[in-house]
Amino acid sequence: MTEQTVRLQFIGGGKMAEALLGGMISDGWAEATEIHVVEPVSERRTMLADAHPGLSVGIAPMAEIDAVLAVKPQVAPEVFPVLADARVPRLLSIAAGITTATMEAALIEGIAVVRSMPNTPALVGQGMAAIAAGAHASEADLDWATSILTAVGRVVVVAESDLDAVTGVSGSGPAYVFHLAEALIAAGVAQGLTPAVADTLTRQTLLGAAALLSESGEDPAKLRVNVTSPNGTTQAGLEVLADHGFVELIDRVVAAAADRSRELGG
Repeated sequence: MTEQTVRLQFIGGGKMAEALLGGMISDGWAEATEIHVVEPVSERRTMLADAHPGLSVGIAPMAEIDAVLAVKPQVAPEVFPVLADARVPRLLSIAAGITTATMEAALIEGIAVVRSMPNTPALVGQGMAAIAAGAHASEADLDWATSILTAVGRVVVVAESDLDAVTGVSGSGPAYVFHLAEALIAAGVAQGLTPAVADTLTRQTLLGAAALLSESGEDPAKLRVNVTSPNGTTQAGLEVLADHGFVELIDRVVAAAADRSRELGG
C-alpha cells in the first residue's frame, strides 16, 4: 500500500470511522485499497483489516493525503503535530468541540478544514450530520466533506457558530430518544406488560413514528393533532406531559448539551 493509491485516511479507527469507511466502500466512493486507517490499538487494527479486505491500517498517517479526524477531542492536540508533519492538505473533523480556528493554527498554513457534528445512527446508515467550513475551505471542500458523510446519512451546511446547537439537537439527540425508549418500556411493564412485549411495542412504535415523520412531510404538530382524538387516550397522556412542562424540559435539555459543547470548544 502506497500514498499514491490512497485517496483518504482516517485518523482514528473507532466505531464512527468504521461506519463512514464502510458506507463509502459500499457506496463506491472508494475501494478498500484506497483508504488508510491510523489506529494505535493492535486488536482494533486487526479487526478493521479482517472486516475490510485490502484496507490499509497502521500507526502513522500517510504524507499529503486528505484525512478525517476521528479521535476523541482530548486526544486531538496530541495528533495535530503528527498531521502537520505529514502535511495533510485537507481535513474533515468529526471530533466534538474543536474549532476550525484551533485546527488551522495547529496544522499547515492554508489547510482546508471542515468541521462536522455527526451522530450515531450513522452506524446503521441513518446518520444526520452538519458541516461548517473553516477559513480556507471552499465550496469544493464542502462538497468533498458532504460526499463522505452522505455515505451514512444526510448532511446540512451551517455556520460554525451553529454547531453547538446542532450538537444539542442531533448530535446528542439519539440519546434522548433511547432514554425515552427506556422509559416507555419501563412504563409498559408497570402497566402489566411483559418486558419482551413492552420492548417490541416501544421499538416498533418509535421506528414507525420516525418513518411517518420523515416520509409524510407533515409538520410534527399536525401529526400530533392527527393522532389525538378529543378526550381520548392520547390527549390524556399529552396533558400529563404538558402539566409537567415537557416542551420547556426539552428546551433545557438541548440548551444544556449545547452549552457543554461550547465549553468543550474552549
